[in-house]
Amino acid sequence: MGFFDFGTIFFLVAAVVIFFQLRNVLGRRTGNEKPPFDPYRTARAGDADSGKAADNVVSLPRKNPAGEPAPDPYAAIDAIAKADTDLNKGLRAVKDNDAAFDPKGFVDGAKMAYEMIVMAYAEGDRKTLKNLLSREVYDGFVAAIADREGKGEKVQSSFVGIDKADIVAAEMKGGEAHVTLRIVSELISATLDKAGTVIDGDPETVAEVKDVWTFARDTRSRDPNWKLVATEAED
Repeated sequence: MGFFDFGTIFFLVAAVVIFFQLRNVLGRRTGNEKPPFDPYRTARAGDADSGKAADNVVSLPRKNPAGEPAPDPYAAIDAIAKADTDLNKGLRAVKDNDAAFDPKGFVDGAKMAYEMIVMAYAEGDRKTLKNLLSREVYDGFVAAIADREGKGEKVQSSFVGIDKADIVAAEMKGGEAHVTLRIVSELISATLDKAGTVIDGDPETVAEVKDVWTFARDTRSRDPNWKLVATEAED
């Protein structure tokens, strides 16, 4: 009996002491405790209390919502060429073979190439011409330059600007895309003989020049550059 009384009292006292020690260490639940941290919880776009965006949230581009139609890949083409016309069909064929083709971007690039070619021809810059012309056109330009140099003639040119540049034709020839532009530019140009006498053009007059140039690119190639493959002067 003495053992029962002593053992019972001993374990009761020990239990009470342990309970109070745990209570002091762990604290009491008040109902205001923060929820346990969840590392997989999705970060919210903003603080619900302040309405301010979270500093560490990055918004990514969203794809078209379900059901929303995809952008029309031919919209830029239809904007410059009427539907069902030969020009529209030709440009669409180019687009089908070259997804990166953009009519406006093409025209902008062609205008830059036009000025570079005109000035390179006047200056006899074969290196620049070689990078911008097809082999056949390059050979023709170089032959004309050589003939001019053989006679001691010199061309003085000043490029004023391009008034108009419009795509007038387009087609696929096998895997090669061909796009033709009608370009109206202003140029001051004169050809002088070896004595310095003007034999063609006028060094002081701005002349209107009309050209029809065709550029081509092999759509099967990784080379994105277009080259001049045909020229025609328009009266």
